[in-house]
Amino acid sequence: MNTGVIAIVGRPNVGKSTIFNRIIGERLSIVEDTAGVTRDRIYAAGEWLGKTFRLIDTGGIQLENEPFQEEIRAQVQIAVDEADVIVMVCDGKTGLSDDDAYIASMLQKQDKPVVLAVNMIDDPDKVINIYEFYSLGLGDPMAVSGLHGLGIGDLLDACMAKMPDKDNEEEYQGIHIAVIGEPNVGKSSLVNAILRENRSIVSDIQGTTRDAIDTPFEYEGEPYVIVDTAGIRKRGKVYESIEKYSVLRAMKAIERCDVVLFLIDGEKGIREQDKHVAGYASEAGKPLIIVVNKWDAVEKDDKTMNRFTEQIRSEFAYLSYAPILYVSAKTHQRVTEIIPKVNEVYENATRRIPTNILNEVIADTQITNPAPARNGKRFRIYYATQVASLPPTFVLSCNDPKLMHFTYQRFIENSLRRAFALEGTPIRIITRKKISE
Repeated sequence: MNTGVIAIVGRPNVGKSTIFNRIIGERLSIVEDTAGVTRDRIYAAGEWLGKTFRLIDTGGIQLENEPFQEEIRAQVQIAVDEADVIVMVCDGKTGLSDDDAYIASMLQKQDKPVVLAVNMIDDPDKVINIYEFYSLGLGDPMAVSGLHGLGIGDLLDACMAKMPDKDNEEEYQGIHIAVIGEPNVGKSSLVNAILRENRSIVSDIQGTTRDAIDTPFEYEGEPYVIVDTAGIRKRGKVYESIEKYSVLRAMKAIERCDVVLFLIDGEKGIREQDKHVAGYASEAGKPLIIVVNKWDAVEKDDKTMNRFTEQIRSEFAYLSYAPILYVSAKTHQRVTEIIPKVNEVYENATRRIPTNILNEVIADTQITNPAPARNGKRFRIYYATQVASLPPTFVLSCNDPKLMHFTYQRFIENSLRRAFALEGTPIRIITRKKISE
């Protein structure tokens, strides 16, 4: 269950990134004693007592006009706009500051619940240090230590208690399709071509779509929902103080969709940021179709499509399972192929494979191509079972998981794809050592 979004804000060097890393359980944000290290919004998934949420780390806000302050404030404002709950972090060692008062006054103008965390209270006997923070007018301050993990559980409890109830949000029936890609790649135009009506604003100005727009529709009597997302830009390249564009909205759309349409601009070709965009969907384990748009504008010969396909396969090797469609939203060329392909990859991603047939394929694979020996030992699979779908997830009971080289895992994946027609969907393989009887 995805609960919502928590943004961490505060002045520089109060330990925001330390708390962020403590909550997500890994060192994702850079932590240094130098003020202002974090300048951009950093996103990660968190979990607390069975509830998942998105966590945003932000740069430090200061009254003084330090370098990048204008951009940092713009980034923080976007994080606050996206958040359901805001955690304001203060420094319990240095005490209250003018920057703290400034940030508190800014947050009081927002219609968002705020949890006040006083960090660096590493000694429980020094909780008395937090009382001066009542003057910020943000409620009861909570003593925490991001470094040692003290009070973090109570902090998350407070955040969950203030999280708005989303159980009543309307959820449309049918396969949910997220349309993602860089700005100005033609996402809204493609959505309109699929819907055959202008439900989304179409413009040549980058970033026209400000939010994810859900549009239910029917195709051959079956229900679908298509989600047109704001164009994804690489973090750290653009400060969106005017357009209020956010990666988070596209990430949300990916998380709750069933199939992703990843658009590439056929006229401009593959750009470096395309890999960044596709990475979100790949990491989420979603079925994916690569859609090359604006194909009508490309000067072609009889080998152009093959060359472009080879380039895609080279640049996006980790998406080798994804089918490729060449379309034109402008002329509607091949647009009618999209929904049937969506149905196909969704069916593949939700397929359940009988255990006996799965084990026959695994056994044949090992007989035909045994795993290479490593240190005198050979990786051996005794039993396989499918434990989940969307994406198909298989557990392999084996002699020693450490013996399986990634190349042999890829070979197993390819064998499963050939045997069970799993085009369009990633496959997850989990190895577990067989328990001796």
